[in-house]
Formats: sequence, C-alpha cells, structure tokens
Amino acid sequence: MNSKKGYGKVSVIGAGSWGTTLAVILARKGLSVDLHSVFAEHNREMIRAGENSLFLQGVRFPSSLRINPELQACLESKVVVVAIPVKFLRGVLKSAASAGGAGLENVFVSVSKGIEGRSLKRVSEIFAEELGPVRFAALSGPNIAKEVLQGVPSTSVIACREKGYAKQLQQLFSTPEFRVYSHQDLTGVELGGALKNIIALACGISDGLGFGTNTKAALVTRGLVEITRLGKCMGAVQETFWGASGLGDLVTTCFSPHSRNRSVGERIGKGESIRAITQQMNMVAEGVETVKSAYHLSTRHRVEMPITHEVYKVLYKRKTPQKAVSDLMQRPLKTERPS
Repeated sequence: MNSKKGYGKVSVIGAGSWGTTLAVILARKGLSVDLHSVFAEHNREMIRAGENSLFLQGVRFPSSLRINPELQACLESKVVVVAIPVKFLRGVLKSAASAGGAGLENVFVSVSKGIEGRSLKRVSEIFAEELGPVRFAALSGPNIAKEVLQGVPSTSVIACREKGYAKQLQQLFSTPEFRVYSHQDLTGVELGGALKNIIALACGISDGLGFGTNTKAALVTRGLVEITRLGKCMGAVQETFWGASGLGDLVTTCFSPHSRNRSVGERIGKGESIRAITQQMNMVAEGVETVKSAYHLSTRHRVEMPITHEVYKVLYKRKTPQKAVSDLMQRPLKTERPS
C-alpha cells in the first residue's frame, strides 16, 4: 500500500520526545501529520517556536507537520499514534471517548511502554476498556529518539493481531534508516517494552554503585529470563522476547546514556531518593511505575523475578542498593535455564 494515499493524515497524540520524533519522521516522508500535546500551553509554544523546545530543542518541524490543539480533530485521522505515559493514558482515552471521535475506522498505534499500576492492565487492555473494540497496534523496539532523528540505522516492531494491518503499518512507519518488522504477538511485544525498563533501572543502580560490565551483563541476561517467565505466564510467545522488542530494547535501554530509566537507576545507586528524582524530571521514566505492577503480577502468577523484587524494594521499601545486590548474589545456587 502507498502509505501517503492509503492513510492520508496521521495524528500523533502526545508531544514528548518519542511522540514528536515519530511525527517528524512521518512528516519527513511527506505525510500530513498533526501533533497534539495534552497541555494547551505546550501546543501554543510549539506553534510559536516551530519546534518542540521542551523535549527536542533544535529539531525544526517539517512543513507537513502541524500542531493541532484540538483532540477531537486529531481523532478524525485514520491512523492515530498515542504517545502518552501509561500513568496518564486512561484519562486521555476517556477524553477521547468523550470527544466521540474514536471508532472502528481508526487504527490506534500505541508507543506507550508500561503496565497500569491500579489495574495491572497492558496498554491494549486499557484501550479496549475505554474505547471499545477499536483496531490496535503497538510500536516498540530499541529506539532512542535522538538517534532515530539523526538517521542512525534503527529497527522497531509493529505488533497487531490483524496481520494485514500489521503489514500496512509496517510500510507506513518504515524509512531507509528506520526498519520496522511486523509481528502478531501483541502481548509479548507490549510486555517486552514495559518490563525491560525495570532491568534498566537495575543496570543504572549498578552504574551508580560503580560496578562494571560483568554486573550489567548478568543483570541483562537474568533480567531477560525474568521477563520471559512472566510473559509466558501471561500468554506471550517465548521467542518474542529474543527479538528487537525484547532483547533489542532491553540492551539499548540498559546501556544507552540517553535512557531515562537507566539514568534514574544511576542516581538511585549514587544515593538519591526516587521521590527527589521524579520531582526534578520533565519526562517520565516508565519503569518507576512498572516495577510496582510487575511485582504484583509476579506475585499473582507465582513467577520468580528476583531482580524485579529487589528493584521494587529499593525504590519503595527503603532497602539499600548494596543490600539488594548482596541478597541477589547470595541466593541459593541453581542450574541456569533460559526461562
């Protein structure tokens, strides 16, 4: 399908760094793109500046990218990209439902990576509860916004249970520098994107404590085992976690200096409190909330997730990082298994 003719205007709801990045790369392809911030003042500032100075300073908007302050107008697009932190997602979707613009003719593409704290729902489940039986896809992968904008060769995954739509969206988002794979394991792709942020927090704590590559490799390796264990219990396909939306995203988020979750973990490892860190941040580190959800899900499903449990205790039970590391290392010795 020719993406320009097949979809017409694309709307992006959520003007953080990644939502804005996707709006820019789609506009650079020549598509007509509307970008909407949920904050009225942010919309006015982007219109005035011709860029998103708050999150992507210096990246000028292409001529085919328009800031649209009206949520209802954005919902008239056939493809609506939603880039809202999971903590605030349900409220935005309630507003969308009230606006009356969501229907079966829309295809919603979520790039949110998290699990809702109160309900323990995945993003697709929140969409279904608030908007009904809309077409839904998730775009997820090892994507640092700054690198994608610079044209650094990157990959991602678009997951949709309807294979035909997955293929069409794959064409829509792909560029010569941004290679998108299609997938049908929506559960696995969603969980991979959400749970890797917990391991990134752990790797950041390791960095803050001054540990080296050995420690981070151990955290990534055993972290992937934890992610896979929980994913399988929740209906995902094991092999999904070995791909770009699983291992790929995990590695990028754990090692990149631009990773918000790794950076938060590093500050915790250096002695700062999670409350002080989050109060100073403009952007959301999804792992801070997701670790609570994963902790409760692992308890519900009786899944062993020792790294996740220790990160949870460090963030919310005042356990010291040093004690968490000691307890992880002194667990009973076992045979290594892939999941």
